[in-house]
Order: sequence, then structure tokens, then C-alpha cells
Amino acid sequence: MTQNIIVLKECAAQEKRVALDPLVAKRFSDLGFSVTVTPNAGKQAFFPDESYQDVAVKAPTFSENDIVLCVQSPSLETIEALAPNSILVGLLNPYQNADVVKALQAKNITSFAMELIPRITRAQSMDALSSQATIVGYEGVLMAASLSPRLFPMLTTAAGTIRPAKVVVIGAGVAGLQAIGTARRLGAQVEAYDIRPDAKEQVESLGAKLIDTGVNAAGEGGYARELTEEEVAMQAAALKKHLSKAHAVISTAAIPGRKAPVIITEDMVEEMPAGSVIIDLAAETGGNCALTQVGKIVQYNNVTISGPVNVASRAALHASEMYAKNIFNLLSPFMAEGQLTLDYDDEVIAQCLLTKDGKIVHERVRQTLEK
Repeated sequence: MTQNIIVLKECAAQEKRVALDPLVAKRFSDLGFSVTVTPNAGKQAFFPDESYQDVAVKAPTFSENDIVLCVQSPSLETIEALAPNSILVGLLNPYQNADVVKALQAKNITSFAMELIPRITRAQSMDALSSQATIVGYEGVLMAASLSPRLFPMLTTAAGTIRPAKVVVIGAGVAGLQAIGTARRLGAQVEAYDIRPDAKEQVESLGAKLIDTGVNAAGEGGYARELTEEEVAMQAAALKKHLSKAHAVISTAAIPGRKAPVIITEDMVEEMPAGSVIIDLAAETGGNCALTQVGKIVQYNNVTISGPVNVASRAALHASEMYAKNIFNLLSPFMAEGQLTLDYDDEVIAQCLLTKDGKIVHERVRQTLEK
């Protein structure tokens, strides 16, 4: 029996993405699945209903064994409408959405949280956090350039030479590296701050410099070790010195399932040049700057501090295309002749499985929600 794939229309505020773009929707259809796209689901990502060929565009009716796809968590009302034994796949933000997780558990929905996909080589093409972080880092620099009263590149004009802006990127993960590359392409001088021992090579490969904090944070397995209070103070002092000369700061340090670390303190902001800009891309999880206000642009001591939310939706078309491919790469290895047969012993499937058989099966999420 052919299984149904249902693409939900997103309901979260400022969400413009859609779980499947027309191309990937057709690829699922070509695998023998019945694909239903909710009307106007792709409208804000510039995928009108008529662009979805060979799939149904209509209000969905839910039945058992449906494969339901979303970007952000569906509403509790939508979860209640799903049939038991359905499969839900999306960026479910389980650590902050206890009500959603418990609703999925109560409704006996098998759910997969895309942000829980393990960071292993085989799963890179499925890693939605990375694909969306690429867009976030790019957009963060564009926001900084837009808010800054300075130009980023060096320009030699008849009126004289304009020196390039100095940009500091905090965090050299996927978003940070994309921010570095984008700021460099705009012509800025770029420095990066990251305590992880493998960051230096990655940062320098993009033409930026890693801020030397005087602390060796190398630990076992290539990860950063826990720092002493003295080392934390040394790092903060080194960062403060560099921020005092920065014209723009792009902050990207986020930890899945935990509050974002406060890295930019009030006294650091007070030392920054007038007209400087901070784009806090970790705003949704608390922010890296002590002065960030979620979803707002504020000024403090002549420094502009922006705490944008849902940044990936600023490039909704490409964000949706990348996210749809992540979903396809996750599910398609287990698909044949219109049927999804999951291997729950598979490392990727096992680690991103959130709820199943009326239980919260992801151990870390369950322990967090039980606290």
C-alpha cells in the first residue's frame, strides 16, 4: 500500500520556509509515494502551488502511517489531528518544546527531530542544522553591513581612501565560518574567536585570523576542555581588547539543548567604537551578548545590538531547498515502492528518533524534560 507524504504549512511567526520544494516533492513522488502539499505551504518561499508538479496540492486528511513533514514544530492542534502511528519529521526543538514532545508521546506519533542528527561523516548530507546555519552566517553579515554606518571594503576614491571595516566573528562553527567567508568577500578585515583547538586552521583557510587568547583549550578527542576561572578571565580580557577595535561583531556561539553562553559582556560593549554593530545570531537561545533583546534592535553607548530571530527564513527559497534535500537524504535510503521501512538500529535513525510507541525514546531529551 502506497504511503502518504504530507507537507504542512508552517504556522510559526516569521517562518517562510517549507519542508519540501517542488523538485524534492517530485523525487518522493517518483519513488512511489503519494505526496500532498498543503495549499500555500510554499508561497512565502516563492514556490507557488502551481510549481508543485505531479503531486497533490490540497488540504490534507490524516491517516495512520502518514509521513508528515514540517520545518518548525506543528501546533498542538495539528498534532492532535494527526493519526496515531504517523511519522513526523522536522526541526522540533525538543529541549524548548516540552508541550510538543509530550503531545507527540501521548498521540503515539513516531517523531524525528532533524536537529538531533549526529555530526558524523555519513550524515553530513542530512544535517539540517548545518545547512540552515550556512544561511544564518551569510545573512548575519549582510545584516551587519546594512546596519553599520561604515562600508566594509577598502575603497580608494577621489575623495580619499576608506579603510576596510574590522569584523570579529565569535564562534567558528558552520555559521561562523560562513560569516567569515562572507565578510571577507565584502572586503572586511576579519578576526575570529573560538576556544576549540581545531578552529585555527579553518579560520585561516578563509583568510581570517584567530584571536590568540593565550589559553590552550585542547582536550581529548579534538574537543575543547573545561577551562579554569583564571583561563576564562584571560580569554575574556583578550576578546575585550579585540572588540574595542571592532566595527562589527557577528556572534554565532550556540549549544543545542542549552542556553547560549554569554560571551560579550556589558563592559566589552562600552569599549567598542561608536557606530559599531553586534549581530547576535544566538539570540533565540538567550544570546551571546548580555545586552541582546530577542527580536529587537537596540542601542547602547552608541553601539547597535541586533537579536534577530528565524534568520534562515530571510533566504527562504534556498533554505527550503537545502532543508528538503536534508529530509530526502535522511529518508530515501529506507524507501522502496512507495513504502518507508525504517531501520531503528541505524546510527542516524536511532539518534534523531524522538518519540515512538508512546515513549520519549531520546535519552538526553527525556532526562532534560524530566528535570
